[in-house]
Order: sequence, then structure tokens, then C-alpha cells
Amino acid sequence: MTENTYVLAIDQGTTSSRAIVFDHSGKIVGIGQQEFPQIFPNPGWVEHNPIDIWDSVRAVVGLALADAEINRHQLAAVGITNQRETAVVWDKNTGEPVYNAIVWQDTRTSQIIRELAGDKGMDRYRDICGLGLSTYFSGPKVKWILDNVPGARERAERGDLYFGNMDTWVLWNLTGGTNGGVHITDVTNASRTMLMDVRTLQWREDICADFGIPTSMLPEIRSSSEVYGHGRKEGLLIDTPIAGILGDQQAATFGQACFQRGMAKNTYGTGCFMLMNTGDEPVFSENGLLTTVCYKIGDQPTKYALEGSIAVTGSLVQWLRDNLKMIESAPEIEELAATVEDNGGVYFVPAFSGLFAPYWRDDARGAIVGLTRYNNRGHIARAVLEATAFQTREVLDAMNADSGVNLAELRVDGGMTHNETLMQFQADILGVDVVAPVVAETTALGAAYAAGIAVGFWQGEEDVIANWQEGHRWTPQLPQDEVDRQYRLWKKAVTRTFDWVDDDVK
Repeated sequence: MTENTYVLAIDQGTTSSRAIVFDHSGKIVGIGQQEFPQIFPNPGWVEHNPIDIWDSVRAVVGLALADAEINRHQLAAVGITNQRETAVVWDKNTGEPVYNAIVWQDTRTSQIIRELAGDKGMDRYRDICGLGLSTYFSGPKVKWILDNVPGARERAERGDLYFGNMDTWVLWNLTGGTNGGVHITDVTNASRTMLMDVRTLQWREDICADFGIPTSMLPEIRSSSEVYGHGRKEGLLIDTPIAGILGDQQAATFGQACFQRGMAKNTYGTGCFMLMNTGDEPVFSENGLLTTVCYKIGDQPTKYALEGSIAVTGSLVQWLRDNLKMIESAPEIEELAATVEDNGGVYFVPAFSGLFAPYWRDDARGAIVGLTRYNNRGHIARAVLEATAFQTREVLDAMNADSGVNLAELRVDGGMTHNETLMQFQADILGVDVVAPVVAETTALGAAYAAGIAVGFWQGEEDVIANWQEGHRWTPQLPQDEVDRQYRLWKKAVTRTFDWVDDDVK
């Protein structure tokens, strides 16, 4: 490859799409980003218009190439990373979605979940797919669309409809759409549907039958690093190899070079997601974690992970900005939190979509507790930040218990790592060093690495390790008795959110 050759990563996230151009050292040389509308038709419902998402992807690719001052001829490959579990169903003949994409945060499938559990319980499929029954995953969302959109089930059974997470939707459109687009997903995204056997990496026809999902809708499952197809004949990426796909959290794990068993990272985005590499064999959690595929490079052995998923972290700051109008921009929350010395006894449990790991309670709803007349906006802001750190501590406790290994340090990435107050409190409440890399965009970087490895731009994991550099380290400073006191009160606050949703509460 020549010196002026780059790799482009498309990062299709929950609130925005981004495209980032990386050079061989993993340095960012160009970036484009565009937000798209969030749709909330009912309490607990979250949707995206798939056309908005595809339009945003096309726009940010152009912005990134312009920012880098390059064109497609200087790209070795394109990688895709994406918000996982967000499900879209579309007509393969017209390219038109039959309904909006149902987002991973959406809770409308709670009744479907209970019906599927029946007398077999929420862990009915856990030993097959690594996941407990939850509104979080794609499969129940597809069932909801087929059950509730007029004519959708008949069209699906005729073989006219495709399903995919956002990686599949973006790839299909990138490679031609109705004119030869490839209908493919990778093992990491497939492992988030509840429809794939986590050991064999194949769709399970019996689970699909239970869900009422025709297997003709499902994309072909491939590795995370291989050439799936090439850019469509019109657009900015003509004939460019599309060669890597990783769900966003697995991409961040890869970009953080967590290749050894027992290494873990935490990504702070819309939600918060901690993954620990468990090696060549899936580890099934006894403490509320998910068993997921970490990555699979070509024909190399599959790597697995334990994951702790937290639904609301960065989006809580967004909520404070957009719904309560307490701040005008997200970075202002740190300045507001710094106006007080501590949280003033206030704890904010953001169970807006129920509670994810380690509780998995879709009957929970958000609560602010401990309020007195002493409290002000600063205490609320500080409680918002601390909620992310407390939830991460709960996931780490579960991870330590499942793995039998106490982490020595936690690698972190994502937008909230720029918040010094949060990162210091995170180290304090975990009791371990928290380490951020020089390049914080590890999600996009991981997808770029997967694509670049597939075409020989990078040689393999050793190049990723060589490129990774420590950028900042936070070391615990809070006395242990104060850590214990605050964590005890947090756990008490969490219990106040349980059992809020009754049959007559939406």
C-alpha cells in the first residue's frame, strides 16, 4: 500500500452517523458527523427512520473525504460499525422500509417477551444464544413488526422482506440496494438478535419458528473481517471494498486492543457497555451479563466476550439538555456539576427503558431520590454524571464474579471520557485505574482495523497493539469508607425503581 492510502470507517450510531478516515498509524485524518431525528411515538417507544439513517451515512462519507482532502481511490477499504439490536425490516424489491427501525432502547415488546418466556422463564434460550429474553434484542422487534404492520407477515412469508440490524441496512444500500445489494451481517451483530446459536454461529430455525420469523428474511452470517462486496456504481465509494463489520461495542473492544483473555473496556456513549474478552469459548453468566461474540477475523477462531449493557448514560445528559433545558450543550454539565462539592445526597437512577445489566428489569422506571430543599441544579448535574459511574461499578462487580478475575485496570473510550469529573469519580468508585487511549474514537477505529486487516492494509492484531497508546490515566483517590457509603446508597436508590410498571401503566 502507498503512503497516501487510508481506511474509512462508517460509524452508524444511535443519535448520529459518522464517517472517519484513518491512516496506517490509526490517526484520524478526516471526519464527518450528522445527527438524525429521534422518534418517540409512545412512552417507552424509540424509533428511527431508516431513510434518514441512510441519507446521513451518505452525507458523512462525503464530509469525511472532503475533510481528509482525499477521494475513493486513496481508500484501501471501508469498515462498518453500528448501533446493535436496532431492527429494520424492508422490501427487498423496492428498498422501502415497512416500518420505522425499532431502536435497541425500545420497550414495546415486553408483552411478547413474557409470552415467549411462558412457563420456561426468561432464560429459555440463554444456553443457545447467550442472551436472556429481553426487549433489548432484535428478534422480538421483528416479531412485533410482523404482528402489527398490516400485510407485513404475508409479505415476509412470500420472501419479499429482508431484516437486518443497522450494519445490514447500511451494507445493502452501500453495495447497490435493489440493484445487487448484498444481504449480509457479521457474527457480532447476529449474536444480538436472539436468533443465532452462539456456538455454531448459525441461525436457529427452531427459535425463528418460536418467534414467527421466516428464515428467508435473515441475512447471511459472515466473519467480522472479509470482503463482503464493493461500493455501488453511483456514489462516492464506487468499487471500494466493504471489508469489515463489527457491532459498535465489539468494534471498540477491538480498537482498544483487548485481545487477551481477561482484558476489558468500557464505552461511554448513548448507553454504557463493558466487554471482557473471554477467549475461544463462550462463558455463560450467573450474574446478569450477556454472552456475546467479541469478534471473528476471517477464518481464525471466534473470540467471545461477557458484556454488561447499561441503557442510559450519555443520553441522560442529552435528556437534561433537551427535556429539562438545564444546560444548553452537553459539555456544560461538568461546569454545572463543579458548582457543588458532592451530590448533596441525590441519586439519579435513569431507568427510562427499564434496567439492563445486571438487573434486567423492564418494570423499572427512572427515579431521583434523596432530594431535600438544600439541593440545587448542581446536585442534579452531579447525580447525572455519577449515575454512569455507579452503573459501571455494578457491571464490573458482576464481571469479576463471573470471570473469577479482578480487573487491574479498565480501558475506556467514548465521548464522556472527556469529562474529567466523571472519569475521576469512575476510578474512585471502581477502585482501579481508568485508562483512555490517545485516539478516543475506538469504535470507528476497530471497524477500520477489521476492514484493513481483510485487505492486507494492516497485518493483524499485532499492528493494532503497536498503534494503541495511553492518553490519560485516572487513579482512585476517594477514601474507601466514602466509596462504600455512596455505593450502598446507590444500591438502595436502584431498588426504589423496581415494580413501577403495572398492567395499566404505559
